[in-house]
Amino acid sequence: MNVTKTLERAVGLHQQGRLDLAEDLYKAVINKQPKHADALHFFGIMRLQQGRHDEAVSLIGKALRHRPDFPNALCNRGTALQALNRLDEALMSYDKALAIRPDDADGQFNRGNTLRMIGRYADALESYDKALAIRPDFMVALTNRGNTLDTLHQYEEALVSYDKALAIQPRYPEALYNRGNALRKLGRMEDALKTFQSVVAIDGGFKHVLGEIASARGTLCIWRGHDRLVRQLIDSININRPLSLPFVLMTQLDDPAVQRACAAACVRDLNPAQQRPMWAGERYRHTRIRVAYLSADFHHHATAFLTAGLFERHDHERFEIVGVSCGPDSPSAMRTRLVAAFDQFIDIGVMGDADAARLLRELEIDIVVDLKGFTENARLNILAHRPAPIQVNYLGYPGTMGASYIDYIIADERVIPQSDHAYYDEQVVYLPDSYQANDSTRSIAERTPTRAECGLPEHGFVYCCFNNNYKITAKIFDIWMRLLVRVPDSVIWLLEGNAQAARNLRHEAQGRGVEPKRLIFAQRIDLPEHLARHRQADLFLDTLPVNAHTTASDALWAGLPVLTCKGRAFAGRVAASLLHAVGLPELVTENLEDYESQALALATRPDKLAGIRAQLEQNRMTCPLFDTDRFSRHIESAYQTMWERYQQGKSPKSFAVAPIT
Repeated sequence: MNVTKTLERAVGLHQQGRLDLAEDLYKAVINKQPKHADALHFFGIMRLQQGRHDEAVSLIGKALRHRPDFPNALCNRGTALQALNRLDEALMSYDKALAIRPDDADGQFNRGNTLRMIGRYADALESYDKALAIRPDFMVALTNRGNTLDTLHQYEEALVSYDKALAIQPRYPEALYNRGNALRKLGRMEDALKTFQSVVAIDGGFKHVLGEIASARGTLCIWRGHDRLVRQLIDSININRPLSLPFVLMTQLDDPAVQRACAAACVRDLNPAQQRPMWAGERYRHTRIRVAYLSADFHHHATAFLTAGLFERHDHERFEIVGVSCGPDSPSAMRTRLVAAFDQFIDIGVMGDADAARLLRELEIDIVVDLKGFTENARLNILAHRPAPIQVNYLGYPGTMGASYIDYIIADERVIPQSDHAYYDEQVVYLPDSYQANDSTRSIAERTPTRAECGLPEHGFVYCCFNNNYKITAKIFDIWMRLLVRVPDSVIWLLEGNAQAARNLRHEAQGRGVEPKRLIFAQRIDLPEHLARHRQADLFLDTLPVNAHTTASDALWAGLPVLTCKGRAFAGRVAASLLHAVGLPELVTENLEDYESQALALATRPDKLAGIRAQLEQNRMTCPLFDTDRFSRHIESAYQTMWERYQQGKSPKSFAVAPIT
């Protein structure tokens, strides 16, 4: 056998995609010459392309034993190691290759990718810049450089990188999609929508772009074509290729079965369980149960407003409470308060997922409580490494994570009825009153602004909804406009998320026979003043398929009654949970017809509404919803039961927490 010609033929067959024949010839060469570095290397590349990464590492490693200064082999071994999440070894391999051949743009690019995965973002940017100095038109490097800047919340700088990539290839969907996301995070929603639509024009099945279009349209209150768009999203989930991320889908339809299918498919693609769990079954014996709360929202954020009191009221003699922050370090009074509330506060914002998970494992955390789920800046891949024996989904994402490595979801019987367990991959833990934490020390400004200062008319009934604009749907808006027609001199007071949404809503009102000026828009202001201005509203009208969550608690805490309609999925049942816990179950309706009729009755029967407001004022300081101490004891009881099952070697199981008597 002529080894050289056989190898040439093997490489040719390999390039043609005739892999079975190429494999036979590679093996023949290696059997003849076991130390043939090129044959070992090419065979390793084939295994890398086939996704057989362990074999690729072994074969290329053998090639390097016989030719240590083989830069191509070092780079390809790095790629295989990266795929196996052996990132430190991958980085060493790239470093060795670049020491031999520093002007290798691909090597610098791959090194940058590895550094980004590790969480060494500044070093990753340096590697991308080196790759671009060698090859200025390296559009994938420009795109990944933009992605790194996006991770660092440097969205304007990320846009510059994406735009440079698109100047080279205007129809590059990856750069367009990521550019759209950066624009969305900057609040430039109209530009984001146009960018996402450009992606669809190139590749209608690209990533989750259809969901991003639905989200952008919802935020801008553009409703035409909504039903057709939702059908497309459902169809994509039915074939296990979801074109929407789970949180976006949740805002579009009220179906827990479809939401679960979307979550499970996205976890399989983006956040699969790691093959080597970091927690290997050990049972920790600590004097206190170690609970870590993982969130990107430990700053001036709705989640922080709800949970700050809980963190402070935890029984720190029985529980060691750790805050794990994966979000921005935004200086504020709330940030200072949160840091002080924890026994230990750790910022993992610049850590890679594996390093962050390793830290949790080294801390021997018993219970990790993820407060993000699929929401903005979530870090689900940390939990995919299974750093703790008990992993919990709570508060941030109202639905199942669809992940085998999330053990429990904290709920109550109204947000997850017993009959709905099939829609949740987690075991359900039922708290007695409401699942939602609340802070009974939330400050309300003493001074109530006048109606004129709020932009409201001096007389007339004020309906109110301070939900984010994306929660307002055409069906709900139809009801609101019918109410304005039937209640003389009434207005509806909304939060202005963006100017385009306000314009669109006024246009929609006019099309329904309502004067646009009867829609009053409030600007965002500090929370104490925002809570105080609730006093000038008469009735808060909730939305579907996503209810008011923190926003409903804000209204009730400020003394404003909330009228809701109970949906099918968790996100559409939250206000029902809150209203029962505040002692106003009569404000929970079962269908939109009853919702509309009760909204009309409360506006036209001042005595009935006055009675409800008086009841809310009486309940406010004594009801379970705003009893932070009571809630803390209940959730601690839940953690204790989870921990006891784990200590006994039992698998997670749904259970209900007994109410404190």
